Amino acid sequence: MKKLLLLTSALLLSPVLHSVEKPNLIVIMTDDMGYADVGFNGCEDIPTPHIDSIASKGVKFSSGYTSYSVCGPSRAGFITGRYQQRFGFERNPLWSLTDPKSALPLSEMTIGQSLQKVGYKTAIIGKWHLGAEPSLRPNKRGFDEFFGHLGGGHKFMPEDLNIVKTEDVKNESDSYRSWITRNDTPVRTEKYLTEEFSDEAVSFVEGNKDKPFFLFLSYNAPHLPLQATQKYLDRFDHISDPKRKVYAAMVSAVDDGVGQIMAKLHKLKIEDNTIVFFLSDNGGPTTKNHSDNGPLKGSKSDIWEGGYRVPFAMQYTGVVKGGQVYDHPVSSLDIFATIADISQSPIHKDKPLDGVNLVPYVTGENTAAPHEQLYLRKFDQSRYAVRQGDYKLVIPWKGAPPQLYNLSKDIGETKNIAMNHPERVQEINMLRKAWDKELMDPIFLGLTSSPAWKAKVAREKAKKAAALKKQNK
Repeated sequence: MKKLLLLTSALLLSPVLHSVEKPNLIVIMTDDMGYADVGFNGCEDIPTPHIDSIASKGVKFSSGYTSYSVCGPSRAGFITGRYQQRFGFERNPLWSLTDPKSALPLSEMTIGQSLQKVGYKTAIIGKWHLGAEPSLRPNKRGFDEFFGHLGGGHKFMPEDLNIVKTEDVKNESDSYRSWITRNDTPVRTEKYLTEEFSDEAVSFVEGNKDKPFFLFLSYNAPHLPLQATQKYLDRFDHISDPKRKVYAAMVSAVDDGVGQIMAKLHKLKIEDNTIVFFLSDNGGPTTKNHSDNGPLKGSKSDIWEGGYRVPFAMQYTGVVKGGQVYDHPVSSLDIFATIADISQSPIHKDKPLDGVNLVPYVTGENTAAPHEQLYLRKFDQSRYAVRQGDYKLVIPWKGAPPQLYNLSKDIGETKNIAMNHPERVQEINMLRKAWDKELMDPIFLGLTSSPAWKAKVAREKAKKAAALKKQNK
């Protein structure tokens, strides 16, 4: 019945959909972008008119969450539509060319694999970060086309890319300097990397306009390293903080790319039948890339709101009314469920999705909240967070008593009200324990366990100590 109502709504709103059976899907994901670094969330120093247009033509989700607060696990959740703790992906993966168990398990179905089975042409452009071993790469995980990099980050200037073959990359740090690959073939790039990815995305849309397609445009910006060309830096003379200025330039380059893609959809007259999601993969690491999470507490990697509540918007102009603000909590897990429900693409019967189809909720067909609870667990730190309506339960460290916040009144999580609501604390904590029993321990060591990472942390710690000592002299 839901499908029938949705189709009926679509037909009423747009005659274009009479001839189209399945909508296209474009997911534009940024990397380490702050909650407050888009215009639709109040950003004032970085104009983002093209990103904002997605919200103005569709829906801004004020409480949009990812399923984790760092890149790799968050992307594993999005791409499978399932809490990644269910299959042991709870750390940023170590670079490995030989271990097929070093990242996204082959037992999990990706959104690309699901959509391929109902005739979609699929592509990922940009960052992968779900495994570098050959059997884990995008072309083996449901994507017909891949143009990007396998690791967790990348340098942006073409002159910095000096490792040609993937096989010559020895570790995660090296991977930042590798050539971009088209499928498994190295490609010499000549432009600023964000521009390369935007141009490639436009070409993919143009080349597949006559068939249903899924494009995952996975920008590695504005993740470190902070790098931008003069073209974008010149737009931000009003920003005095040099690092914030570069960050702003990187976001502006992404916004230009979003504008190119949206213009192409409009020109090809496929805008009404294309669902576009925009979100970041986690909250901004404010002290590292000078992003801004606004009123939210914490930053990337935290269980506080700043760790995983992100800029999140959706447009589907043929079906969903524009200019909406939707306040019930939603999740990146919902993207897979949305397109699978609409396109009737298959999922594993024994591995149900944790997300829901958002369209009935934003069209008003369903006025309930999409989720009774949204969960987060960080295994290595024994930290938990559970969002239930306006309330959020937090266990900030192992053995800590649960804390409770009312986010409708205290978005900055400043006042622990657990003592005032013991019954609600008990109820949510019991739900958390039940959910936790459904999960498994991590199945691979993470990036932070590598000798190279530990040496990097030690260097940064020594550098800070030296600076503090010099300051106190």
